[in-house]
Amino acid sequence: MPGFADQMKILMHVAIAVVLSGLIGFEREKFDKPAGIRTNMIVGGAVALMVSLGEVIVIHFQSTGLAEYIRTDPNRVIQAIIMGVSFIGAGTVLQIQEEYKIKYLTTAATIFFSSGIGIAVALEQYYLAVGVTLLILIINFVIAWIGNQIKRRNERS
Repeated sequence: MPGFADQMKILMHVAIAVVLSGLIGFEREKFDKPAGIRTNMIVGGAVALMVSLGEVIVIHFQSTGLAEYIRTDPNRVIQAIIMGVSFIGAGTVLQIQEEYKIKYLTTAATIFFSSGIGIAVALEQYYLAVGVTLLILIINFVIAWIGNQIKRRNERS
């Protein structure tokens, strides 16, 4: 079983994922979207925790001698995370019948992206986690701004 140092490492992973996902959530919060800073922080941190615990589960069954009787597959943890986060994302999507519009897909995708950051951090892919955090911030700030400029230009003409 993981000792104190191992548990502190998992806690560090969760904290890093919470901070990075919080940066993403800040952008959603700033624009008053339904899943903001807290939701993204919780999703990113929870995913980092679940992936880290997947490794703990494998080690636990190996140390008890039950490994030959119980098949552990850490990929199942990631599959379950994807299903759970997809459920959360689906809950944020809103269809407005009168306008024939679907809203908050970007927010749902951002939650999904936060889960990917949690996975990356838990697997100690720190540069990747920071890089994709910056990438989603660019997408949500810069690309959104460009899209809004195009929309305004089209509305004027």
